[in-house]
Amino acid sequence: MDILELKKALGAGLLSFPVTHFDSEGRFNADSYQQHVDWLSHYDATTLFAAGGTGEFFSLAPEEVADVVRAAKEAAGGRTAIVSGCGYGTDIAVSIARSVEKAGAEGILLLPHYLIDAPQEGLFQHVRKVCQSIGIGVMVYNRDNAVLQPDTLKRLCDECPNLIGFKDGSGDIGLVRQITATMGDRLTYLGGMPTAELFAEAYLGAGFTTYSSAVFNFVPGLAIEFYNALRGGNRARCEEILRDFFYPFMAIRNRAKGYAVSAIKAGVRLQGFDAGPVRAPLSDLTQEEEDMLAALIASYKR
Repeated sequence: MDILELKKALGAGLLSFPVTHFDSEGRFNADSYQQHVDWLSHYDATTLFAAGGTGEFFSLAPEEVADVVRAAKEAAGGRTAIVSGCGYGTDIAVSIARSVEKAGAEGILLLPHYLIDAPQEGLFQHVRKVCQSIGIGVMVYNRDNAVLQPDTLKRLCDECPNLIGFKDGSGDIGLVRQITATMGDRLTYLGGMPTAELFAEAYLGAGFTTYSSAVFNFVPGLAIEFYNALRGGNRARCEEILRDFFYPFMAIRNRAKGYAVSAIKAGVRLQGFDAGPVRAPLSDLTQEEEDMLAALIASYKR
């Protein structure tokens, strides 16, 4: 899949981030991970993001990222495009980007750099160097300490033809609307708030045609049903699913920091996959919380 085909695929449907499976010793469990990715790739998601935020990129050693991508690529069997997480400081990000390109990723999602705030010129240089180090597509993730302003993003688009996507996790609708109005169809726009379905209607109004669904990991049919209702203008069905599933899920997710990932991995385990525990510094759900999630999932089994 070339860069233009990836850009088209990103905007054509739902996106998701598979959790990264670990064994009881915290090592990457490729067998279980591939079973899960194979299951997900038979549903109607146009792109899977391996080793992304929900995939605990922040807890993976840089050399593990390519292993995860390679396993995802093999398991998907060409049914779904694979994009890799990428990040940290510029030199590390370039190294990861090159390694996952060799592993077969169609693109990378450039996550916020590590720890420190940076001026716009520094962000420009960082993103440009990563883009120019590889020949595959790049998406930037506006979030936390890496929020690109419209003029910076425009400069990057002018200099980096392989910059094809903009994902937002800032929640600043005014900023993202300015970006979509400025950049038009030069980029594909991806919603990236935690539990993105809670914000999908607002982002759709701001020009974002798609978003990444974390719950696709364990209730893919429901995730696709919500996406189709959203895009089809079926507001009543969207509100019903929000009320009956996503708001109760949000209540579980909000019980502790980091549960935006931990609750997703628990859902995968509850669906019968040996996803293992989360790595530190995250912690898993308590048994009580996992029972709550199991009851919520059971209410949507069809």
